[in-house]
Amino acid sequence: MDMHDVVGSHDILLVTLDTLRYDVAAEMAEAGRLTGLLPHGGGWERRHSPGSFTYAAHAAMFAGFLPTPVTPGPHPRLFAATFPGSETTAGGTWVFDAPDLPTGLAGAGYRTICVGGVGFFNKRTPLGSALPGLFAESHWEPEFGVTNPASLERQIDRAAEVLAHRDGPVFLFVNVSALHQPNHFYLPGATGDSRESHAAALEYVDRHIGRLYDLMRRPCLVIVCSDHGTAYGEDGHVGHRIGHEVVWTVPYAEFILERHAAL
Repeated sequence: MDMHDVVGSHDILLVTLDTLRYDVAAEMAEAGRLTGLLPHGGGWERRHSPGSFTYAAHAAMFAGFLPTPVTPGPHPRLFAATFPGSETTAGGTWVFDAPDLPTGLAGAGYRTICVGGVGFFNKRTPLGSALPGLFAESHWEPEFGVTNPASLERQIDRAAEVLAHRDGPVFLFVNVSALHQPNHFYLPGATGDSRESHAAALEYVDRHIGRLYDLMRRPCLVIVCSDHGTAYGEDGHVGHRIGHEVVWTVPYAEFILERHAAL
């Protein structure tokens, strides 16, 4: 994909499915259970995260370092900050002369919007304000957080409000908190988090994500991926911020939402 043909003419939607494991996402896609998240009919690409927890991964992604294909590289990037000697900046890479992607896209005429989810986007502390502060607009409410079983629905409600009046291209970033622990409430009868409740949370996201896609002006570049995975007892590990395969390996998809047939 030549990003020079995208930036300026397309909306851009970046969705991070916080903590989603690759193996769970791949199994569900192969079983045909992810019709909302992957409307293009494809599957997930297996990639490696640039960080093992939310802050590190997003700081890298907002600098243009999206999850990297697992095959030997170098792999050209979609976006890259000006950086002498970069081996992954290619002819189709959109290069921005700014410290981060939201600032770079704002300079190209985009309205940049963050709808946060997990605590690193809650703006309640200086640390929780760092990533949202990269955007011209940022939104977070407790209802968007990890303890609300309807978190994605409320996040999409807010996105609908802020996109109701718009002029020009939009870069919308949504950090989906539903996969993050606690997620046991998505699995009836569960009293604790597990790989199974993680999968049930993904089904919840799949049911509702189409409404978010429909908010974007067509054509729109969609990038949907995990920032990192999480462990549910593998080799004795629980959680993330560790160097384990289930944490470093993430699902990734990119596709263009084309114009509606009626247009």
